[in-house]
Amino acid sequence: MGSISRMITEFSLDLYNKVNRRAEGCSNIVFSPVSISTSLGLILLGARNNTAAQIENVLHISDAAGTTSLESELEGVVPENKSELSQERESSPSVCNTDGNLYHEAFHTLLLQLQNLDKDYVISLANNLFLQQGFEPNQKYLMCSKELYRAALETMDFQRDLEASRLKINDWVESETEGKIKELFARGVINTDAILVLANAIYFKASWEHKFEEKNTVQRDFKLHQNERKPVQMMYQKGTFKLGYIEELETQVLELPYAQKLLSMIILLPGDTEDGSTSGLEQIESTMTYENLTVWLSSKHMFETIVEVYLPRFKLEGTFNLNEVLKEMGMTDIFTFKADLSALSEKSLMLSNIVHKAYVEVNEEGTTAAAATGATIVRRSLPLTEVFMADHPFLFFIRHNPTDTMLFLGKFCSP
Repeated sequence: MGSISRMITEFSLDLYNKVNRRAEGCSNIVFSPVSISTSLGLILLGARNNTAAQIENVLHISDAAGTTSLESELEGVVPENKSELSQERESSPSVCNTDGNLYHEAFHTLLLQLQNLDKDYVISLANNLFLQQGFEPNQKYLMCSKELYRAALETMDFQRDLEASRLKINDWVESETEGKIKELFARGVINTDAILVLANAIYFKASWEHKFEEKNTVQRDFKLHQNERKPVQMMYQKGTFKLGYIEELETQVLELPYAQKLLSMIILLPGDTEDGSTSGLEQIESTMTYENLTVWLSSKHMFETIVEVYLPRFKLEGTFNLNEVLKEMGMTDIFTFKADLSALSEKSLMLSNIVHKAYVEVNEEGTTAAAATGATIVRRSLPLTEVFMADHPFLFFIRHNPTDTMLFLGKFCSP
C-alpha cells in the first residue's frame, strides 16, 4: 500500500475500534475512511501549531513513509488520467504549494483518480464547511480548499435562523448523494452557538464484474448469535473468484470485483461456530492491524478457484457524530477555545460538529453506497468447489484496487 492509503487504513482501524467499543452487542457498522479523511484534511488545511499536530497524529501523517514516498505517489497515477492530473498540478497556484503540501497534493491526486473511474462507477464525495456569518475566511484557504479538495465554504446564520440553516445543509448533502443521504443533521445536533460545522457524506454505486442472477436469490436464515436467526434474501452464484484463508483465525477471505476490477468488495468471514457466537469475528477485530490487513486483503495471497457464493442482500446506514470519537483519538483542541484555525480565519474559531453518514446497499446488480500478528494466508487442500456461506456476521471492505485505498469499512451483524 502507498503512504496515503496506509494513513487512511490506519486511521480507519483506529476509528473502527472506537466505534465498535461504543456499540452495543454485535451491531452493524459502516463508514467511509476516505471520506472522513478528506474532511479532516480540509480542516488540517486551516489548522496551525498544536491543533494541526493533533490532526496529523490522528491521520497518521507522521507515521507515513516520508516525503519520497509521497512524491512517488504523486507520480503513480492511473495512465489514462495522467494528462488531466498533470494539467491540474501544473496549474496549481504556488501559494498552495506550502505548509505540508505533499500530503494535501497526494490526497488531491487520489481524489482525482476516484472521480475519474469507469462509467460503471459513480462516486460522489460531499464535503463542505459551513461558517457562521461574520467570520470571514482567509482567501488563501478558500482557494486552496477548493483547489486541493474540491470543497466549498458557505456562510450560515445559525444564531438567527438555525432551522433554515440546518435544512439548507441537509438539502445540499441529499442533492450531492443522489438522494441516498437524508437528514444528515437531525434536529438538535446543531445549536445557535455553532460557529463552524462540517458536513460529510459519500455516495458510491457500482456493478459487479459478475452479477448475481435474481432468480437464484432465496430466503435463508442468517445466524445472529446463539439460537437467534433472522430471514434474509440470500443471493447465490457459482464462479471463479479469488479466495484466501487465514489459518490462525479459521477465516475465509473472498474478493468480489466490481466492473473492470477497479474496485472490489472483500469479505472476511469467520468460521461458523456451533453455538452461533461471534467469537470468531471478535478475534478478527482484535488482531486487525495495518500489517495484518495488508496480508489478509492482498490479492497475491489469494488464489483463483471455483466458489459457490452465498451473500445476503443488505442495506446499511451509519450515522456518527464524530466529536467524542475524535477527541478520544487525540483531536482535543479543535473543539475548544484552544483551537488554532488561523489559516482559515484570523478570528477565533473552533469546530462545533463533525457528522458522517454512509449508506451501503448490496444486491444482485452490485453495490450502492453513500460510506493475529504474524497470521498467514495459506492454500488449503481444497475440494473442486469451495463454498462461501455468508449466513453469519462478517466484515467487509470496499477497496480501490489501483491504490489499495479503503473506501468503505463495515460489519454486517444483523439484517
